[in-house]
Amino acid sequence: KCCSLSLSLSCSPTNKHTLTHTHVFALFLSFFIFLFPSLSLALSPLCQRWTCSRFRCGEERLANGLCSCSDDCVKAGDCCANYYSSCKVGVKSWIEEECEDIQTPQCPASFSKPPLILVSMDGFQAGYLKAYGSLLPVISKLRNCGTSTSYMRPVYPTKTFPNHYTIVTGLYPESHGIVDNKMYDVTRNASFSLKVPEKFNAKWYQGEPVWFTAMDNNLKSATFFWPGSDVAVNGRLPDFYKKYDKNISFEERISTIFQWLNLPQGERPDFYTLYMEEPDSAGHQYGPMSSQVIEALLNVDRLLGLLMDGLKQKNLHRCVNLVLLSDHGMEEASCKKAAFVSSYQDNIDDFTVIQGPAARIRPKNLPEDFFSFDYEGLVKNLSCRIPDQPMRPYLKEHLPKRMHFANNVRIEKAHLYMKPGWQAYCTGGFHGSDNVFKNMQAIFISYGPGLKYKTQVAPFENIEVYNLLCDLLDVPPAPNNGTHGSLNHLLKNPPHRPVYPAELSSNSTCKASGLAPSDHLGCSCSTRTKAVRNHGSILSMIMFFITPSPLSVSGTKALHLPYGIPRVLQENSEYCVLHHADYINGYSKDTLMPLWVAYTINPLVSLYPLSPVAEACVRADVRVAPLFSQNCVRYKDNPALSYDLGANGTEAESLLTSNIAPMYPAFKAVWTYFHDVLLVKYSQQLNGVNVMSGPIFDQHYDGHFDTPTVSTPQHEAPIPTHFYVILTSCGNSSFSPADCQGPLETTSFTLPHRPDHTETCANGSDFQWVQEWAQFHASRVRDIELLTGLSFYHNRISVEETLQLKTFLQTF
Repeated sequence: KCCSLSLSLSCSPTNKHTLTHTHVFALFLSFFIFLFPSLSLALSPLCQRWTCSRFRCGEERLANGLCSCSDDCVKAGDCCANYYSSCKVGVKSWIEEECEDIQTPQCPASFSKPPLILVSMDGFQAGYLKAYGSLLPVISKLRNCGTSTSYMRPVYPTKTFPNHYTIVTGLYPESHGIVDNKMYDVTRNASFSLKVPEKFNAKWYQGEPVWFTAMDNNLKSATFFWPGSDVAVNGRLPDFYKKYDKNISFEERISTIFQWLNLPQGERPDFYTLYMEEPDSAGHQYGPMSSQVIEALLNVDRLLGLLMDGLKQKNLHRCVNLVLLSDHGMEEASCKKAAFVSSYQDNIDDFTVIQGPAARIRPKNLPEDFFSFDYEGLVKNLSCRIPDQPMRPYLKEHLPKRMHFANNVRIEKAHLYMKPGWQAYCTGGFHGSDNVFKNMQAIFISYGPGLKYKTQVAPFENIEVYNLLCDLLDVPPAPNNGTHGSLNHLLKNPPHRPVYPAELSSNSTCKASGLAPSDHLGCSCSTRTKAVRNHGSILSMIMFFITPSPLSVSGTKALHLPYGIPRVLQENSEYCVLHHADYINGYSKDTLMPLWVAYTINPLVSLYPLSPVAEACVRADVRVAPLFSQNCVRYKDNPALSYDLGANGTEAESLLTSNIAPMYPAFKAVWTYFHDVLLVKYSQQLNGVNVMSGPIFDQHYDGHFDTPTVSTPQHEAPIPTHFYVILTSCGNSSFSPADCQGPLETTSFTLPHRPDHTETCANGSDFQWVQEWAQFHASRVRDIELLTGLSFYHNRISVEETLQLKTFLQTF
């Protein structure tokens, strides 16, 4: 590209990891060029068409000049971006000035509001900043002076088009429809890729990009490239846009932004996008550890310096809000980490593998076989073929809920999940892998009068960026998957003040009509029952015995619900809150099981499981009418009934029908290990923990709770698709969860309720694998809220802090 540094940085023969003396010298020379721009210009005469130097200052106007360094360029309005700093004595470039806290926008009189510029550097891995930040003075200054995070989590799959469109819509790929750079839509029998005219068919693009949101609120938008910005969605395009052409130099793109900023008020855009293909192109071709990637990073940093100098020259450097980000990271490819379906199955003639680190499988005979193809049989046949298999097949509905990658017909039903560094081919560098992998993480840096000064925030997901852009533009966002207000701590004066959601269903009364149940519901405590092979086993939400203490109801609430009772956001839901000495639960009369069970435990050395006799003892809860209770007959001959704690914690009252849920025997063993072993570890590490757990129903795999239906036959509870566990502790481990002062911390899981262990290929009685499996299925509290129709943490901290907590994803 024009004005690249044109340096060949030599490496070791592998061109990957070992720096040679030549490489070090080249890096030093590159950095030296930033300090002395004239040297860069001398090395590359073509650059003189875009920048000024002491050789060009006062020149006669050039006929073919793309910008001018002549004495009349200010009057003509065509000065190069660095004219003042290069040709005027005593004028510093933007990089030479100190950081300043811009309290209010300082804009020229013709600007009624601060413009917003969104810049994407494709494939800029978050790790590059740590490795090469000292070589990137402009990006480092923007980061140090503005608001940034150590990394921003992309959406899955970590591909260019899905993530860029997520950034500007706030929607997951399953919601906005751009599920990959290559995809197939059976409803139209059409295929999408980046190099075919079908890419411009508006039917692929769903949701509302921010440029339309701005336009719908009487603002103007200009896009110099952005996926989807050159497509006439619903017959509309941005006010100014460019059809994608990778051959247009980065300098010309920046120059055009300046031309748009020069337009008179009323014509001038308020929102701008600027897209650069680097360092992604270099990363793909040479790998993320290559000298070519370093060269690409040096170049984009120089270009951002050009942008900032141009803004300063227009007196807009204290006016414009700038958001600088990337769509994903980059991973080093290795042919030693290439997995092929043909290695596990001989017959591959009937289907096609969409290759890469997020591979999918579709039948070859399309569209006829798309829905009838035996995806389930194929996934089963590809499972557990070799020990520690790097390519793990999934039906899309069984992928972790945190991925939000199932609810779209363009997502094939069979999915191949790859472990870190693995993909379905091998070359240079790649991306597309699990969005929690370190090397897939993107960058986020923001700078300007609307954003906080010298602030670093915790990592967040890129679905939140759309709402932030709307706030900076002061326009209401369209519906999206982000949580509006969760990034308020990045803004100096956030226009949106979130509130807790109103409860849609109030709890009813569950009151005992007498000391003895009117209907024992087939439950008995006299003998242990035997096994039948029914839908599954049942297990209580509480897996251990805790010695009770004589607390009042208010004291019990303070201990077990220190952050408030969960609010029910399901309409027409019938439930009641049941208090016990050792736990509290919200019992659903619709599903005949708890919506949630809450309890707080101190640091534990070990747990005390119920005895086999007590384990088989289930009693009808006299507070719940028989009509709204499960019947024990369903589980009469089950190998393992329920674990639970009665109101006084004695073994004689160990289980109540108000605290049991259907559970497959294979999952019961996992659930038991989680509570008997992992919960002990967490309680020790976190100085006690508050536990909130319960069932999830998501048969439609859309990430939202299913509408409760009347159980058939009567007294049979529906079988959950997942179970959730939310662990909350104090950020300051000196305090217990109930007495916490300061911020809270959360770790939450959405555990698939499956009848076997095929996902992990585990067998036998050793369950040490459960920890890694649970971590794989970690999720945000916000994901659990959507899956359950509940809202948590209403009584503890401010709404904005709560949203940060809810949208946090614990990584391991």
